[in-house]
Amino acid sequence: MGNPKTTTDRLAAWIATAGGAGFLPKAPGTAGSAVGVLLYLIMDAAGMGAWFVHAILFFFFAGILAAQRVETFWGHDSQRIVIDEVVGQMIAFSSVGMARHSWVSVVTGFALFRVFDIVKPFPVRYLERLPGGAGVIADDVGAGLYALATLTLLRQAFGI
Repeated sequence: MGNPKTTTDRLAAWIATAGGAGFLPKAPGTAGSAVGVLLYLIMDAAGMGAWFVHAILFFFFAGILAAQRVETFWGHDSQRIVIDEVVGQMIAFSSVGMARHSWVSVVTGFALFRVFDIVKPFPVRYLERLPGGAGVIADDVGAGLYALATLTLLRQAFGI
C-alpha cells in the first residue's frame, strides 16, 4: 500500500478521510460519524436546512469518486476512508423538511447510525460487496436509512 502522490490523490485522500478524521488511530469510523453530526449542526444553526439534501448528494458523489481513487493505494474500504460514515450519518438526520432535532434526537441518531453501521442488517451487508467507491459508500447509505427510519419512528412516538 502506498501513499497519495499527485495533487488529485491528495485531494481524494482529504475527502475520503473527511478532512483527516480517518487518520485517527482509534475509532476512525466514529470520528467520521462525528463529522457528519457536526455538518448537520452547522447547517442547522446557519438556517441552511433546505440545502442539507444537496450537501448529502455532494458528499455522496464526491465520496464515491474519492474512495475509488484512494483504494488504489490504501485498499478497498480502508479504515482511513470515513466519508461513507459522514454520508450515512447525514442521511440519519435528513428528515422531511429538515425538522430541527433536539439534543436527545441528535445523540440518539448518532448512536443508531453507529449501531446499524456495525451490525449491518439485511441487506446492508450485501451493499458493501459492490465494487469500487460505490461499495464503500453504499452500506453506510443503507445504515443511514435504517437510522433515519428508526429515529423518525422514535421522534413520532416519543417526541424526542
